[in-house]
Amino acid sequence: MLNRELLTETTEKFGISLSDEVFFRLDKYAEMLAETNKHFNLTAVTDPDGMTVKHFADSLSIFGYVDIPERARLIDVGTGAGFPGLVIKLFRPDIDVTFLDSTKKKLGFIDSVLKETGMDGETAHMRAEEAALLPKYRENFDFATARAVAALPVLSEYCLPFVRIGGKFISMKSADISEEINAAKGAIKILGGETESDNLFSLVENMPRRIIVIKKKSQTLTKYPRKTAQIAKKALK
Repeated sequence: MLNRELLTETTEKFGISLSDEVFFRLDKYAEMLAETNKHFNLTAVTDPDGMTVKHFADSLSIFGYVDIPERARLIDVGTGAGFPGLVIKLFRPDIDVTFLDSTKKKLGFIDSVLKETGMDGETAHMRAEEAALLPKYRENFDFATARAVAALPVLSEYCLPFVRIGGKFISMKSADISEEINAAKGAIKILGGETESDNLFSLVENMPRRIIVIKKKSQTLTKYPRKTAQIAKKALK
């Protein structure tokens, strides 16, 4: 299903080497994604090369810009079909990944991939703004990831409350979001974060991407995240 040569070529620039075992797990995931997608819409990208680059290589690009220590705890917020969280888990089984989404069917798909590939992981069927208020999840992760779920000011309010002090929020975005980044500066500071790096790169030719790494410097005030309606009505500035 996946184009191994294309995946290898695309991820080599991030210092990533894929063993046969890792590729087998990723390919099994891709097969299950394509099959499930026939009955339940998980992705608009269905051709092998597109899936290889836009989903799998894109998710793996994180490792080119962030050092994730062994046995780190990571929460993938709005995980959807499992990007980047499930790719991270299948590439690095030592990482403890929690998959958070408000759509139960998507989490059911992730559970089935974990079972099929012999991996463990927690799926949490909740909205981010609800889960982040629970002691089990609040400021309890080394990393939070999110891939184009919402605008950065909103995304920061959803994700930073999950991150412990010293941990990092990794936001995966398209390249042309300079205004969004400027608009998020106030929100990031209010929520206890500080932008550590803003990485602009090309995944393949004519496919620019951006990974913004935000470090958690201080505790997030207990009033954040706010309720969904409040976040939607007025983003933090």
